[in-house]
Amino acid sequence: MSETLFYEDMLSEIAAQPANLSAMFEATDYMIRDVLTPKQILSLHRVFLTGCGDSHHAPLCAEMAFETLAALPCEPMTAMQMARYAADHIPTPFPDDPLVVGISVSGSVARTAEAIAQARKRGALVLGLTGNPDGALAKAAHGNIARMHIPVLPKAAGTTSYAANLSALLLLAIRLGEIRNVYHQTVANELRDELRGVYDVMAATIAASDGLASQLADEYASVPEFVFTGHGPNYGSALFSAAKIIEASGASAWGQDTEEWAHLQYFCKHGSTPTFVIAPPGSGYSRSLELVKVMKRIGRRVIAVVDSRDTEIAALADVVLPVVGKVREAFSPLAYTLAGELFAAHHSRATGEPPFRNFAGVYAAENAGGNIIYAEAVE
Repeated sequence: MSETLFYEDMLSEIAAQPANLSAMFEATDYMIRDVLTPKQILSLHRVFLTGCGDSHHAPLCAEMAFETLAALPCEPMTAMQMARYAADHIPTPFPDDPLVVGISVSGSVARTAEAIAQARKRGALVLGLTGNPDGALAKAAHGNIARMHIPVLPKAAGTTSYAANLSALLLLAIRLGEIRNVYHQTVANELRDELRGVYDVMAATIAASDGLASQLADEYASVPEFVFTGHGPNYGSALFSAAKIIEASGASAWGQDTEEWAHLQYFCKHGSTPTFVIAPPGSGYSRSLELVKVMKRIGRRVIAVVDSRDTEIAALADVVLPVVGKVREAFSPLAYTLAGELFAAHHSRATGEPPFRNFAGVYAAENAGGNIIYAEAVE
């Protein structure tokens, strides 16, 4: 018999995110500082981040932090791509280089475990980011894991695990930059404090946007599809937000790079499709502003996820879901995914559609495409 899932559980989890992340912060930071030796860090010339679903979206959001804070080329990659294609061709010119990080909270995702096993066989330094020290990912990494202590939560379209993984990746980027002398330890600690401060921004953003997201979900209860656009680190936010819609209410949703929208979704014949534009202050903001003007011209309903002090995109949008507080762009996905999360939970309520279709019938876990660990993949 399937378990009944409720949108209220997702809303409760979102509301508790800032407090849960703050409570986990010191333990996560300690774990990240301890998981790699200075010698290993100083050997690195490149980083790969791999996972499935939300655990792929988090690396996309973290890429900018590794490149700007750790001064290392970083390549997020799906676990399938890493396991079946890239791992055999990863250059390993030096011991403990490159670093390949596999992300799976459950530790049981088949392709992620396979990706880490294949990268380790190639000679890469591997690290598992997981909540399960006994899972397949930990086995594939030969026990070299950073263990996440995520609180037990009701089954819902996961948000806390995603934010916890992203926080851990951002802390890892800071740690790599610190040991590689990109900046002094004092600056590294200031960055850690700044990251922790983002949780206050998240709390203020939830308070400001929840009611608006609820009203919007009621208005769009019969709408069959949604589009989310984002750029830089928030391309991952667009993909993650779209995923939450699919998981929570079952509606169709696209996550798209801001520029690529002009080459693809621009041509969709459904002119009024609600389009969430994720546009924090930063390098890509001006392009979002240009494209919002285009969206309005062709009839799109624009929902702007922008800084609460924004005056340009906000003036053009049909609805604004504000982010309350200043956040550096590399950390911004933590706050700029909340609008999509809140809307997804309320859309589940407004449509009467349970999250994950209650994992019933054809949606039962055993029918979900064979997420099976084969022994030879993780030896």
